[in-house]
Amino acid sequence: MPSRTYVPTLAAALTAAVTLFGGPAHAQADAPADQPLAARVVTYDAGASAEFRAAVDRGAAIWNESVDNVELRPAAAGQRANIRVLADNGWPRALTTSLGNGTVYIGRQAVTQGYNTVRIAAHELGHILGLPDRKPGPCSSLMSGSSAGVPCTNPYPNAAEKAEVEDNFGAALARPAATAPREVMIVD
Repeated sequence: MPSRTYVPTLAAALTAAVTLFGGPAHAQADAPADQPLAARVVTYDAGASAEFRAAVDRGAAIWNESVDNVELRPAAAGQRANIRVLADNGWPRALTTSLGNGTVYIGRQAVTQGYNTVRIAAHELGHILGLPDRKPGPCSSLMSGSSAGVPCTNPYPNAAEKAEVEDNFGAALARPAATAPREVMIVD
């Protein structure tokens, strides 16, 4: 039985995979040093966020105002989003599958207790952008979450939080996307 060579087919498949999954990051890594890298676009679907839709959109806008290496955009109709945002009756939380990917729950329990919805949305999106909780913490730290208390309405990341997200996505822009997602559940 004659043997067949699959090298051209394999090479074509690898080229397609690099173009689809690693092409932009690879091309950006090869960009001249004086040319800034383009932001990585992360899409979100807030269609199931119910009464929190405006808070989610504002939380995303705050991150867009605060960092350059990642941009949060609403997913287009029919587009699979990197982030799903859901409303439920529990406590707010984020399930991160990989950097820039996961599910955010805007829990009504915290809202009922008086916590600010925009701060909740920005905080939970911060988890998807790679930030951990920093409890206890002051109101000036977005990732201090509920430990800052109900009176805290600050939805903006501080300088250290901004720098960490910039580093997270700066490194992500410089290498191809990971192939195996990891699951991390962060409950605030």
